[in-house]
Amino acid sequence: LLRQRIFRRELEPGSWIDEVKLSQEYGISRTPLREALKVLAAEGLVTMKVRRGAYVTEVSETDLEEVYHLLSLLESDAAGVVAERATATQLRELQTLHAELAAAVADRDRFFALNERFHMRLLDIAGNRWRNQMVADLRKVMKLNRHNSLLKTGRIEESLAEHAAVMEALARRDAGAAVARMREHFANGLEAAA
Repeated sequence: LLRQRIFRRELEPGSWIDEVKLSQEYGISRTPLREALKVLAAEGLVTMKVRRGAYVTEVSETDLEEVYHLLSLLESDAAGVVAERATATQLRELQTLHAELAAAVADRDRFFALNERFHMRLLDIAGNRWRNQMVADLRKVMKLNRHNSLLKTGRIEESLAEHAAVMEALARRDAGAAVARMREHFANGLEAAA
């Protein structure tokens, strides 16, 4: 529940998390709430400050650059693997997700959700659980800034075109192009988010 509130901006980056108020609101003691905050801190969404409590993590420009850099490395590697190893059925599944993404351009929230599904499915097909876990954690941090990245005029359409280029490389089974197109996708995403 707290994670969703953070992603929906009900708890803004940098804001103090009022444990007493939230405990009362959820009808629980502070102990399970503190355990949840520890999990969120491990995910990078919450920052614990000694004798000051918990705060929603603020993502600096440097943080964002570092997260995008790592996502670019991990996900471009996955795209290369998918180009080489995916079955025809798996590629059709990615194409279906891409088509759904194209149909959702006018609905920002749906576009966000489908975009994440596309990326996570590509990672699943590539088949490295350690990479998947790292990407899932990094994407949680990226979500703290996500709304800013797609507010740039035309960014959703640019993102969709970048996905189309990745899909074309995957369809050609061109691992080098798939890696390059995914890296470009993240470079452009960072530029829009900064």
